[in-house]
Amino acid sequence: MAQVKVPTVGESITEVTIANWLKKDGDIVKMDEVIAELESDKATFELPAPKAGRLKIVKQSGATAAIGELICEIDESAAGESSKESAPAKEESKSTEPKSEAPKATGGVKEMKVPAVGESITEVTISTWLKKEGDFVKLDEIIAEVESDKATFELPAEANGILKIVAKEGTVLPIGGLICKIEITEGGSASAPATKTEKTAASTGDKSYASGHPSPAAGKILDEKGISASQVSGTGVGGRITKEDASKAQQTSGKSEAPKTAASAPVIIAGGGRNKRSEKMSSLRRTIAKRLVSVKNETAMLTTFNEVDMKPVMDLRSRYKDKFKEKYGVGLGFMSFFTKAVCVALKEFPAVNAQLNGDEILYHDYCDVSIAVSTPRGLVVPVIRNAESLSFDQIEAEVVRLATKGRDGKLSIDEMQGGTFSITNGGVFGSMLSTPILNPPQSAILGMHNIVERAVVQKGEIVVRPIMYLALSYDHRIVDGRESVSFLVRVKELLEDPGRLILGV
Repeated sequence: MAQVKVPTVGESITEVTIANWLKKDGDIVKMDEVIAELESDKATFELPAPKAGRLKIVKQSGATAAIGELICEIDESAAGESSKESAPAKEESKSTEPKSEAPKATGGVKEMKVPAVGESITEVTISTWLKKEGDFVKLDEIIAEVESDKATFELPAEANGILKIVAKEGTVLPIGGLICKIEITEGGSASAPATKTEKTAASTGDKSYASGHPSPAAGKILDEKGISASQVSGTGVGGRITKEDASKAQQTSGKSEAPKTAASAPVIIAGGGRNKRSEKMSSLRRTIAKRLVSVKNETAMLTTFNEVDMKPVMDLRSRYKDKFKEKYGVGLGFMSFFTKAVCVALKEFPAVNAQLNGDEILYHDYCDVSIAVSTPRGLVVPVIRNAESLSFDQIEAEVVRLATKGRDGKLSIDEMQGGTFSITNGGVFGSMLSTPILNPPQSAILGMHNIVERAVVQKGEIVVRPIMYLALSYDHRIVDGRESVSFLVRVKELLEDPGRLILGV
């Protein structure tokens, strides 16, 4: 009798939960066959059978077990029963299998595992299966969408054959985790399975695996508006709900359901709408939540504030924005002024551009400025490389390029890694003042806010000026108060006298 105990799955993991038994008590299992899924606080792991034989379950699904604790036993004396039980099934499958219509099986199986998609990414979520169990797939055909905390990737088939899904939609897998298997075939094509699939779809009202299933972008829009996917008709391939479908449904549903919402009635009356709904957090949202909490717990974060008279920048921009657009083909915004001012100040106060590396402080002689971009999936922070060496038009063009790719969900991992300092602009949403949270491992972030006309005193007179509040959050372990305040004052000086940016003084 082989005893199966909880394996060691990581240094900091002391216990796991039996998430799901893939085999039942008393089943005959093969050696290395996956018999259960174990779930820790960090990832989900598969448990393979160390021996062949009859399974005896000790710990049921949902139970918690410590590392090294017994969870099941395998009776090796029953291993021979496996071949006896499977022989009739194999003969039956041979007699019923059409020889001329299906591709010829080679006996080989291709295991598809989670590829390495970026240095800092340790796990992904199976977002959407574009093919279903048993479908014939071709080499390099896109079969699924995989979502990390930073981007969504397409998963191409690694062989021709029949798809066997291992990880269902919503499953979180570590890098290298098994996603699916492909029973490799040769000769023949997808025509026979496709025909079968088409017949099945016809018998169920022309519905396919994608019918009524929203794309990631469409799902986000529907979630924000509180619209169920079942209320939307998909016009994409196989009835898939596209981004355009979600946008149209948002307008239609908004009008029809407005009278039902609690906010439309002055008082709560019998029959009033008081619905609640619960949704699983996306991989990106879970990662954002973890990072924000860890930043608050692991850094000595402080925020210093100042205000800037934006009139000089606004006057310069008004004077030259048309000629600037005509010459460079891109608009002249505020971001280029702030980026240039930040780069000058970072050179003068290098601690603000540094980061902790164990017991050392890593200083950068370049400025890779991260800009926060709000997207349908959440907040992303693409990086403008070597911003200190770029001109105003180059910065504006790069901001437009990265923001557009971010909102379309097409940013690569390289475009979101390696920033040394961040800028976030809450002013575009009307924020007057905020304390931005650090973007680790960076030591500082600058928060921009909305521009409001205020009465200020200049040269003994009360005048009205367009004022913006600036906030600099910084890690006090690296940056001292004197450096943080001096940095922000320097940014203020450069913005209130933009000629300094052009002359470099």
